[in-house]
Amino acid sequence: MRQPADPTATPGPAPLRAIPPGLHLVSTPIGAARDITLRALDVLAGADVLVAEDTRTLRHLMEIHGIALNGRPVIAYHDHSGEGQLQRLLALIAEGRSLAYASEAGTPLISDPGFELARAVAAAGLPMTAAPGATAAICALTLSGLPSDRFLFAGFLPASASARRTALEDLASVQATLILYESPKRLAALLSDAATTLGGARQAAICRELTKRFEEVIRGTLAELAEVTATRDLKGEIVVLIDRAAPSAATEDQIAAALDSALASMSVKDASTFVSQTLNVSRKIVYRIALSRSQD
Repeated sequence: MRQPADPTATPGPAPLRAIPPGLHLVSTPIGAARDITLRALDVLAGADVLVAEDTRTLRHLMEIHGIALNGRPVIAYHDHSGEGQLQRLLALIAEGRSLAYASEAGTPLISDPGFELARAVAAAGLPMTAAPGATAAICALTLSGLPSDRFLFAGFLPASASARRTALEDLASVQATLILYESPKRLAALLSDAATTLGGARQAAICRELTKRFEEVIRGTLAELAEVTATRDLKGEIVVLIDRAAPSAATEDQIAAALDSALASMSVKDASTFVSQTLNVSRKIVYRIALSRSQD
């Protein structure tokens, strides 16, 4: 996600050690330029070659933090880079060069073209490491007020209405908080479809312009958020988070089927405990059915 630079940021330190050969994935700020790690600054200062989704953004970020290019090449790698550019970068790593790859904003490979580069490096058995940092998905999750013990990042859903609804249907029963990226132009349509497909009563949150001047978090049900976006034009970088589906109660037939499988290798007691925990059903009920199945 895009990142305007923060002119109040202070210069970073000089690198503490030489940067070893290989691909170094560098997370960059999603808004405030000070949200960059000291290690990321070390890598940017010490790498032999700089690679970026947007070279202008990377140059500006380095200027803010007082990191000089010193004649080092800055190579663009984005969605429209061809196979030739990919092979060029792999060759540089194979020669023993250190490459720092920075996404336009946030963590590389998260809705980012650097995925193809990283996959190629891994397939070639070349060294690769990451300097972790900001990512809009996790920042939004921490602010949403929704459960964070289990979550699913689904990125951008399809732009067409029918494909988007199909994608939402596939996610409907997922027992995890859903994290989506969305364009401001499609936000109202997404929330309307989500309210219809997932149920308007499900809790959700819209997080926009995270770490920037106009940061905002809007919480409510999907129906409420759909109403907000139908009348209000929200702008900026947007993350939508949706609470998990309510767990469905297991039927007696489902419990019996699970017990039949478990009883093949477990005692009645152990099978009852296992199925009770797996299906989130009272152990007393499961034990009663297990006794009946074992007698049969």
